[in-house]
Amino acid sequence: MTTTLKDAEQPKPAESTARPDEPARENAASEKEKVPPVVEEPIVTRHRVTVNGKLLNYSATTGMLPLITAAGETEAHLFFMAYTADRKGPAGQRPLIFAFNGGPGSASVWLHLGAVGPRRVVMPEDGSMPAPPYQLTENGETWLDQADLVFIDPVGTGYSRAVKPDLTAKFLSLKGDIESVGEFIRLYLTRYERWSSPLFLAGESYGTTRAAGLAGHLFERGIAFNGIILVSTVLNFSTIIFTTGNELPYVLFLPSYAATAWFHKMLPPDLGVDLEATLREVEAWATGDYLRALNKGDRLSPEERQETIGRLARYTGLDERYIDNCNLRIEAVRFTKELLRQRKRTVGRYDSRLHGAGLFAAAEQPDFDPSLTSVRPAFTSTFNSYVRSELGYRTDREYCIFGEGFDKWDWEAKNAFADTSEALRNAFSKNPYMKLFVASGVYDLATPYLGTEYILNHLGLDAELRQNITTARYGAGHMMYTDARIRVQLKRDIAAFVRSALPQR
Repeated sequence: MTTTLKDAEQPKPAESTARPDEPARENAASEKEKVPPVVEEPIVTRHRVTVNGKLLNYSATTGMLPLITAAGETEAHLFFMAYTADRKGPAGQRPLIFAFNGGPGSASVWLHLGAVGPRRVVMPEDGSMPAPPYQLTENGETWLDQADLVFIDPVGTGYSRAVKPDLTAKFLSLKGDIESVGEFIRLYLTRYERWSSPLFLAGESYGTTRAAGLAGHLFERGIAFNGIILVSTVLNFSTIIFTTGNELPYVLFLPSYAATAWFHKMLPPDLGVDLEATLREVEAWATGDYLRALNKGDRLSPEERQETIGRLARYTGLDERYIDNCNLRIEAVRFTKELLRQRKRTVGRYDSRLHGAGLFAAAEQPDFDPSLTSVRPAFTSTFNSYVRSELGYRTDREYCIFGEGFDKWDWEAKNAFADTSEALRNAFSKNPYMKLFVASGVYDLATPYLGTEYILNHLGLDAELRQNITTARYGAGHMMYTDARIRVQLKRDIAAFVRSALPQR
């Protein structure tokens, strides 16, 4: 397993504007409302994009695929957007990537218009919020030159819906989601004659949970993948859920807190120079002395407690009294509010380099996430324009981009944490040819990079299979590709990964 830190070195020239988990909400739109009819026949349009100085012609197919029971009853329609590059020879010989985002409750628009598709949202170089009105531009870093692309919106996201409100709950669970997306993939391979294509999955955030589950689920149905791409990963939710008795998140988030404090110049001078050196020091202490201190609980001596408080203050930039009052355990949402409290600013959860001002600086938790508000309006507006004006798909149905489609999710975890890492391990064991690429952002306070490394290190894989895993850390946040320079690096790494995962003929 190889790991590299990818960071920006040279700023990218200004973009041309010519021609490009969490959100299951309490106040989501009710499925009881009557929705417009489904556009039955997929719509095909023709386009072109320039990648690496070469013109790439492609077709875009936009539409719905039905989920049909064994009894022949349609239960839901899944919306998809597929891009197929022109090529000589059968389409079935070209690699195919199925991509989706997470939430649960998030549409695939983030990967689609942020990094992977042939068009993307115009963002400032650092990924901060652009000024409206928002624009799309040609995406020179699209993955379409490496593989055909299919973006999937699971039920309750995008335009995808169950045909009847009382059927919706069937799909809003860990198992129901995996089975329905798996059935979509099987049906797409059948209808578009792609069973012989090299196959890949690409998921972000909860989409990585889904991708790992799909790798195991679909193998048992005769569908094996050449490669899995995980962006901002969570497979075992014990690594990110702060709850009494679970000490893991406090340990695994600490290096990400340190990276955030480093970026905002809140660390002592000796830690504020070399980020990589600082992270190595924090990782070693977090997984060693800090974990042991937490595990001691009430047995921790006053001297040990004070030593732990001092180290936490040194690595996080937080006040010692605050750390003491938190009982040595700093939750991410509190950290985002506390770090820059004296400046009356809140740092982002999805990208902690970004910050914003809330109504009350004295509040315990943020009013909003400035890293989410920086992207949501731009991606919502541009998608709704793009799907109608360029892809020709017109419907009055709301495109549920981030949690508007439902308000309840069944994690099926009972007294445990949701976990699909075992499904990924099983897929590896049964398919030794499968490769895995894992991308993490050091400024991600939703799925911390050390949590991802912890999960990968506890898969229980044979040493030979571990050679099939490549990881990369980038100097950005959860949606790392909104940073222009990181998007270029990510594309370069993905291209190399796809080539490495293709069968050697």
